[in-house]
Amino acid sequence: MSGGPDKPPVLLLHALGKDCADWGHLVPVLARDRRVYALDLRGHGRSDWPGEYSLELMRADVRRFMDTLGLDRVDLVGHSLGGIVAYLLAQEQPGRVGRMVLEDVAAPRPRRPTAPARPDGELPFDWEMVLAVRKQIDTPDPAWLAGLDRITARTLVVAGGPGSHVPQEGVEELARRIPGGRMVTLPVGHLVHEAAPEPFAAEVKAFLTTPPRRP
Repeated sequence: MSGGPDKPPVLLLHALGKDCADWGHLVPVLARDRRVYALDLRGHGRSDWPGEYSLELMRADVRRFMDTLGLDRVDLVGHSLGGIVAYLLAQEQPGRVGRMVLEDVAAPRPRRPTAPARPDGELPFDWEMVLAVRKQIDTPDPAWLAGLDRITARTLVVAGGPGSHVPQEGVEELARRIPGGRMVTLPVGHLVHEAAPEPFAAEVKAFLTTPPRRP
């Protein structure tokens, strides 16, 4: 964690196969005026590798983290897998998420399954987690799509543009389905915060600190 304990909290949720260190550039930028928590999702990094994995369990882990620290309301920044976990939490408990940034995440639509190949050597994540989560992303629960309209968090969707492997029409749909959601494109591919760290950090910081418009 970084930033003053009396500052508004923001939680950073990484992508599949990554960990909290993936946010190395963003953390100090946000920590100037936020309390920043970068989490390792279950099956990743220094979090538990319990052998039981699902996106719903990851959502429950984040909620439990908030409960343990007494965080009644937070902002969320999620990349890819972390973005899915973020919007699942925001639709389950809308009152607990104030603002949300979703980095190159598509609306939960079924897609043609592919068999991922396990990389050689020791991994910093549990391969069984990858298989379980990929299955859910390929065939998402229809309730996830239907639940997007329950989200009350002000939401910014950051698209990676045509260089991303994520279908950009799906990213556009996600922004459109979340009430009041808006989208900005940084055309550098799926790893937006790595390929364009300064523009990404500027977009996130501005979004999290700009007062809401009056009706």
